Amino acid sequence: MYMKIFNGCLALLAIVLMAGGGCALQEDLVTVNSRVTNQSKKTEALQAELARHREEQVKSEETYRRKYADLHVLVNDLREDMQGLRGQLEESGYYGRQRTESEARREAQWQTMEKQLQSSLDRIVRLEAYLGMEPSEKPLSSETEAKTSNAGKPAPKQTPDGLYATAKQRFDKGEYEDARQLFQALLEQYPKSENADNAQFWIGEIYYHEKWYEKAILEYQKVIENYPKGNKVRSALLKQGLAFSNLGDEANAKLILKELVRKYPDSEEANIAEKKFKTFQ
Repeated sequence: MYMKIFNGCLALLAIVLMAGGGCALQEDLVTVNSRVTNQSKKTEALQAELARHREEQVKSEETYRRKYADLHVLVNDLREDMQGLRGQLEESGYYGRQRTESEARREAQWQTMEKQLQSSLDRIVRLEAYLGMEPSEKPLSSETEAKTSNAGKPAPKQTPDGLYATAKQRFDKGEYEDARQLFQALLEQYPKSENADNAQFWIGEIYYHEKWYEKAILEYQKVIENYPKGNKVRSALLKQGLAFSNLGDEANAKLILKELVRKYPDSEEANIAEKKFKTFQ
């Protein structure tokens, strides 16, 4: 628009100068025209510069928009990463607690397995000794062994009642190896004790609890043969029959339980024996 106004003014000036006439005016017209041309070039240069600035501004704005978009994406990614890390921390805490509980259960299971293993090893050693074989390894040392071999000095001798009471306490606590040794010590030291038949029966019970039924049957038989008037004969017969049943020998189990019912028909042991008969096929 500025160029149109400027050209109009130039044309009007030319008319005026021509009206004034003369060669001098022609020379002035050339000069003015030259100046106008120079001014036109400057105007075009200015317009080009403005266009370049505008283009750079547009590019700069696009660059800023791209950078803003990139930053927005980065912030979102960081937020998602933080949420993921928070979830992992919570999950780690949960599984850490689970692991602690699981490790405690495994530790308890290991302790139980170790006790069962040691009991089996002790049973094997006793079986080897019973069969006259050289033991493959030594059984677990017990509190009784520690007491009887304390610095090479034997433990003080107890009374029959005291020895029996101590052995029975060990049995009730499940300390079968200690109880067995104390019951055997009672039988060796006080064979005529009024608790001798009971001691012999509890030795059979220890083998029964350890599922060494063959040995338990033999120990119960000692009660029946050595103490026929004792109060443990009925119980020994019953447990003998149950031991044969656990071994899968129903024939001998039936014979012994029938003998129990025949000799002691009104006893509680006979009642249990009759109930056991119903389970046989």
